[in-house]
Amino acid sequence: MSSPASEALVPIRFATWLLCIAGTAVSVVFVPANPWLALLTVTLGWLSWVGWRDVQQTKRSILRNYPVIGHMRFMLEFIRPELRQYFLENDNEATPFSRQQRSLVYQRAKGDPDKRPFGTQLDVHANGYEWINHSMAPTELPSHDFRVVIGAERAQPYAASVFNISAMSFGALSANAIEALNAGAARGGFAHDTGEGSISAYHRKHGGDLIWEIGSGYFGCRHDDGRFNPEMFAQQARDPQVKLIEIKLSQGAKPGHGGVLPGAKVTAEIAATRGVPEGEDCISPAAHSAFTSPLELMDFIVQLRRLSGDKPVGFKLCVGHPWEWFAIVKAMLERDVVPDFIVVDGAEGGTGAAPLEFTNHVGAPLQEGLRLVHNTLVGAGLRQRVKIGCAGKVISAFDIARMMALGADWCNSGRAFMFALGCIQAQTCHTGHCPTGVTTQDPLRQRALVVPDKSQRVWRYHHDTLHALRELVQAAGLHHPGDISPSHIVQRVSRHETRTLAGLVPRVADGALLRGERPLPVFASHWDGADPTRFNAPGGVESKPRHGRIIGIQPVPAQAQPEH
Repeated sequence: MSSPASEALVPIRFATWLLCIAGTAVSVVFVPANPWLALLTVTLGWLSWVGWRDVQQTKRSILRNYPVIGHMRFMLEFIRPELRQYFLENDNEATPFSRQQRSLVYQRAKGDPDKRPFGTQLDVHANGYEWINHSMAPTELPSHDFRVVIGAERAQPYAASVFNISAMSFGALSANAIEALNAGAARGGFAHDTGEGSISAYHRKHGGDLIWEIGSGYFGCRHDDGRFNPEMFAQQARDPQVKLIEIKLSQGAKPGHGGVLPGAKVTAEIAATRGVPEGEDCISPAAHSAFTSPLELMDFIVQLRRLSGDKPVGFKLCVGHPWEWFAIVKAMLERDVVPDFIVVDGAEGGTGAAPLEFTNHVGAPLQEGLRLVHNTLVGAGLRQRVKIGCAGKVISAFDIARMMALGADWCNSGRAFMFALGCIQAQTCHTGHCPTGVTTQDPLRQRALVVPDKSQRVWRYHHDTLHALRELVQAAGLHHPGDISPSHIVQRVSRHETRTLAGLVPRVADGALLRGERPLPVFASHWDGADPTRFNAPGGVESKPRHGRIIGIQPVPAQAQPEH
């Protein structure tokens, strides 16, 4: 492996191109003595020219970062239809995103047709296969620019697109990536979530609508000791480019887990953006310090509305303990304060590196989290006052339609827009060696990501996906994606049985919780014990006895018991 010094001097990824140049020079010297070397000289010279052309072109980040050798990827991609059934991955088997999903984004981003011959490649008889029922009286809609008004009661409500860019911070993403995303959002009229890394100069350069995410580190609005700074917040939040304020309670990638950006990665630009010292570890605590209970969270929402000039304020969470979520809803009822929006992050989501156990085993998946949030708000009589967004592997128009059927008012996506930027799912985001310049702070690597070209792809992917969503809405005989209900989506539950989502997902009657009803087991177990004065487990929740004193497990002998 090359050292950082050698990589900075001569990147190893340029080695093939440089060897071609050197080989051309050497072979030229020996051609007079051995004419047979002329063919080699021509070949190496041609490859040298190909490498020079690669680093000059602006369409393909891979070739700018991997001149000459990068063409191997495209050669395999070209011949793959003939080889896939023998050597390479199946279209629907790769994880975390299948080749079919990635190809859909790439095709739409580049403006290529996304049609397929010979029908679906999915097994329509497999358990879990889903479709949307069509109507015999389809509608004809004038536009695909579907909107949802967030914060209608605020002085500065926001008419958001039903599909927006999910939270990804500057620092996790490169400057060029942030620029391209925001420029694409500005052209398409959709929103760009800043992530908890705050608002950088690259978010501001093109003027795209921003959702400012406020995490536990309060980056961009903090005192030197890490506490929330109201004055700094007000200064940034009143910028007309900021449309929504989002308090990050937790995220799908690593819920309940703080984060550290090592000091070596805290550059002068990142330090200035986040309001932290350059070269020192940047800490995101696991919990907020501005509030310590659901009631205090409601007070914080009111404070942020006032400081921002009455802009819509909400929060994002990945659902964990249901009683903590119920406590938040009880706080809404007690204070008569509701967030303008809630974004539900699924545990399957996330664009950054996370500990393996968190990636695999912590947090509720999007469907379960979204349904619990939606049903609780319905049961508490609050659903009409709160808009719900969601994020978690949303790629296609059908993904959006399905999430809206489950209760969302709009969807966000992070990795789909990364694919639009040119991400190839190399899964090296945490190393700083991203081959396409999307998730790196290396100036040379991110130079491969050309902002004007990639911003076009971001806009085009969004445009074509909403165009496809319009076709689904029309086929179903509806007028807006918000009209899609669980009754419109059908799922196969066995080879000989299908059911609509209305018959599969739990539903709650409006105001049921206020009437004393406990319509689902989760409410029967945890609603009454939820306490709006604290987040931790309520006293009514059954706890496991210590030292293994449960049925089927023998107690630890007294002499072997650990100290507490």
